[in-house]
Amino acid sequence: MSVLKNLNRYRILILVAAIGLGFAFYPPVPKADEKDKLIMNIIYQVLRTNHFSPQSLDDDFSAKVYEGFLENLDYNKRFLIQEDVDQLESYRLKLDDEIRSSDLSFFDDAFDRYQNRYTVVKDFYKEILAQPMDLEVEESLETDDDKLSYAGSMEELKDRWRQYLKYRILLRMDDMMTDQEKDSADSETEVLTLAEMEEKARTKELEMHDDWFNSLDDLERIDWVSTYMNAITALYDPHTQYFPPEKKEDFEINMTGQLQGIGAQLQQKGDYVTISKVIVGSPCWKQGDLEVGDKILKVEQEDGEVVDLVGISVRKAVKHIRGPKGTVVKLTVRKLDGSKMDIPITRDIVELESTFAKSTVIGEGEDKVGYIRLPKFYVNFYGDENHDCAEDVAKELEKLKAEGVKSVVLDLRNNGGGSLQGVIDIVGLFIDKGPVVQVKASGQRPKVLSDTKGGVVYDGPLVVMVNKFSASASEIFAAAIQDYKRGIIIGSNSTFGKGTVQNVVDMDRTVNLAYNDLKPLGALKLTIQKYYRINGGTPQLKGVQADIVTPDNYMYIPYGEKEQDYALPYDEIEPADYDLWESGVAAYPAIIDRSKSRMDTNSHFAMIEEYARWIKEEQEHTLIPLRLEEFRKYQEDYRAEAKQYQGMRKSQTELTISSNKADLEEINSSEENLEKRDNWHKALKKDLYLSEAYLVALDLSANYTP
Repeated sequence: MSVLKNLNRYRILILVAAIGLGFAFYPPVPKADEKDKLIMNIIYQVLRTNHFSPQSLDDDFSAKVYEGFLENLDYNKRFLIQEDVDQLESYRLKLDDEIRSSDLSFFDDAFDRYQNRYTVVKDFYKEILAQPMDLEVEESLETDDDKLSYAGSMEELKDRWRQYLKYRILLRMDDMMTDQEKDSADSETEVLTLAEMEEKARTKELEMHDDWFNSLDDLERIDWVSTYMNAITALYDPHTQYFPPEKKEDFEINMTGQLQGIGAQLQQKGDYVTISKVIVGSPCWKQGDLEVGDKILKVEQEDGEVVDLVGISVRKAVKHIRGPKGTVVKLTVRKLDGSKMDIPITRDIVELESTFAKSTVIGEGEDKVGYIRLPKFYVNFYGDENHDCAEDVAKELEKLKAEGVKSVVLDLRNNGGGSLQGVIDIVGLFIDKGPVVQVKASGQRPKVLSDTKGGVVYDGPLVVMVNKFSASASEIFAAAIQDYKRGIIIGSNSTFGKGTVQNVVDMDRTVNLAYNDLKPLGALKLTIQKYYRINGGTPQLKGVQADIVTPDNYMYIPYGEKEQDYALPYDEIEPADYDLWESGVAAYPAIIDRSKSRMDTNSHFAMIEEYARWIKEEQEHTLIPLRLEEFRKYQEDYRAEAKQYQGMRKSQTELTISSNKADLEEINSSEENLEKRDNWHKALKKDLYLSEAYLVALDLSANYTP
């Protein structure tokens, strides 16, 4: 495959719209061994000339880069001490000049200091874990890194490591003691003394930290350089980012889904590999227990091999989680509420197929409602052999119409976006013609993008499901439907709030042949446009506010674009000229009120809201006791509180789900297809949120005049 095709594929997977910059630039020729300077020069030039909101490189900018890099370099303040920061302070207001001249003096100085401290700290954990911990000392650990200052000396830093390692040992001991209490009736269960548990916990921590430091040793200079580059790009907006060559390749593999694994996207959060996204249709989605925010503690293979993932990089974690199709991997995760769960998942081929639109029928007789799940706004990029999201949704609508459904529910939950043309075309399936979204590049007039094809594929009642993770193209669709009053939006109090578009520059293609010896250089993703609703507002920061708000785990936790540092601001432009949809609109207020009344009397929704409040309160408790008895009580209280919320997201009554007749031949053609269908329907039947959307859809159909 050519370089250009690789780049285009990369664009499609992460952009709301694939828009080429169409330039090649030629920076000043550096020395042949100065790859890092070339990368910085390209990033500076591209950001200066092509970013939607170019920044002024001044002392304020310099100070923010300085602070951001130190924070990213030593995010939990376990390597640098205050003396190091004091000596680096002289760079605080000089970095704007260094960036302009591709000077990495600050990076080199900071990195050298970090490496020197790293060498010393690397011996701390071995020395500390060589001796038993005193578990009766009254002390506590602050787990919020933002509340910590840098240690004043190496002795203080070593004691900080001691407290942290003690906390890790207490966690392990609490798990062992809890498991032992559960198995106390089993005469074959090995009973360990506290001293034996403590020794076992220290041994495990030593093994884990050996692996963790080994993974840090494996990092190359370019990995640390990318940390510095992203301290610069982050000041432009949260979605502008430099990818070094290896991470660019990993990102492409993960986004295409062409691998054998479980189908979860991971990210590093402190010492934990955390679930950032569950891919719809994937093995872990089908299993149902893995959720965004879960911290993976360990992985167990079919042969019984167990690997502790705490402190291990995402890169290494992926190697343990991926595996051959049909094998079972068991993840031990810690939930947002602090409880621990073992989740067995059968690995499978995670393919692009998982992102394709599909439909089914909910209900029976006169109460049939069509349901379409659209996980991504994908596009027909390579020709007739590939799917196009608008064509696929149109096909699913035709299937549902043939089933005689009274309404349609379009589910965009967890849909992070995709093709701009795709969302325009899909809106066009529900309206005759007209504007869908407005886009604006820096310094240019807004451009109205419209559905111009004419004709409506489906003109019946419509409900659109969204949540906090519906972003970009999903927000464009929901906003257009809401602005036209074409349907009712149900879901989180707001969607993610991303109203920007990014393009990816393959940096190898921006320089001339003289730099071939320095390639690969990586890629730069940068924001080049902003989106606006046809009513003149933008989804940026505000997202799309649902007409019917459903409680969820994240409703009281700061989340979304508005919580990101240096997010672009909300603003408004002139609205486009469009005509409102008329059918059924008069009944919307009454239908919305009935839905709210149902949820107000539904104990499961009440429990979810109570759970969300509890999570928020617990996240504010960052000081953890380190005396064994107090620590155990803290953990037991946590578990007892979390237990009462089990099963809260499952509907009290099961929905009736049936396949479209048009799909039966393909479904029945293989056991694998039957299993996929059954797993999907099983998940839908007890979906509390879908149950309410179904009732809203029935209310709409009862008050709808074509």
